[in-house]
Formats: sequence, structure tokens, C-alpha cells
Amino acid sequence: MHPLTKAAIGVLLMVATVAVVAYDYLQNWGFGLLEAFIIVLKGVVPPFVFLIGLFIFWLEIDEWKIEKELQKEEEEEKKKSKKK
Repeated sequence: MHPLTKAAIGVLLMVATVAVVAYDYLQNWGFGLLEAFIIVLKGVVPPFVFLIGLFIFWLEIDEWKIEKELQKEEEEEKKKSKKK
């Protein structure tokens, strides 16, 4: 399937979803789609923020370890240079 076709399907799904929620809100269908969306959003955002924090922590710890290894290698190179 062509990438533009996939993109068009994605846009169509997004527009249709927003239209259904807006229509439900404006016409008071009683399905409570907007309220349900807000409840789901409240349940999804905190774990997502936690995972972002975990990812940042993991990246920084990894960077710290790499810096430590580089410093160790630089010290070993300095020792080798002094011996020569």
C-alpha cells in the first residue's frame, strides 16, 4: 500500500473520531464519548509521563557510564604516552 494512502486513512480516522465526539457532545446522544475519553486520558497520561521519566533516567545513566569509560581510556592513554 502506498504511504500516501496510509496517511490519508490516518487522517480520515482522526477527522471521523473528532467529528463523532463533537457531534456526541453537541447533540447529547448520551453515549458519553467525551467523558469516557477524558477518563481514559486521565488513566493513560500518568503512566506515560512515568515511562518518559524512566527513559530519560536510563539515557542519562547510560551517558554517565560512557563518560566514565572514556575518562578511564584517556587515563590509560596518558599512562602509555608517559612510558614512551
